[in-house]
Amino acid sequence: MNNKNNDELAVALYYDGDKAPRVTATGSEEVARQIIELAIEHDVPIYENPELVGLLATLELGDEIPEILYRTIAELICFAYEVRAMSDEEKRQNARDHGEF
Repeated sequence: MNNKNNDELAVALYYDGDKAPRVTATGSEEVARQIIELAIEHDVPIYENPELVGLLATLELGDEIPEILYRTIAELICFAYEVRAMSDEEKRQNARDHGEF
């Protein structure tokens, strides 16, 4: 996830299906760009939400997300699974439909 305000901020989460998702990386500016680049290289979906990133960035590395964010993060995990399941053509069409191309 990333935040495109004046200072770029990114947070990476890990979810194994067993425990609550946890923060595995967080950073601003250059570190944020590296987190995003690694996500892109590994075909990890990126979701932009400045408020959510701001909240998650306050957690320590290894912390599980707070219970109040379970539903929001669960929806993002579902989104990520759906994106990964899409074919490349479906991804391009979806991007065109949403003005991303």
